[in-house]
Amino acid sequence: MGIGIAMAVMATTGLARAQITTDPTRPAIGFAVEVPEGAAAGNQLQSVMISPTQSAAIINGVRVKLGEKYGDAVLVRVAESEVVLKSGSAQQVLKIHPDVEKRESGKARP
Repeated sequence: MGIGIAMAVMATTGLARAQITTDPTRPAIGFAVEVPEGAAAGNQLQSVMISPTQSAAIINGVRVKLGEKYGDAVLVRVAESEVVLKSGSAQQVLKIHPDVEKRESGKARP
């Protein structure tokens, strides 16, 4: 009987380890993300990746490298907190935090 208990403990330990390796930031299955009122629907910049050899962005869950097409637009610029998509003569600037206004510290806001 002692062997049976030891095997049960080892099996549950393995399951616990498997659960730890899952992404804790991943939404639960069936979880719907709602767009807040007043927020622009459409393209959402989620992340940027900048290295000496390559720049890319995650837009609506899709990895797009600098110069690649996303829909009918091309990713033409990747910066620390924003990217630029260009389609014909139109440009769309996507910001990681569109509701955050960056300003210099120590300056009062009027």
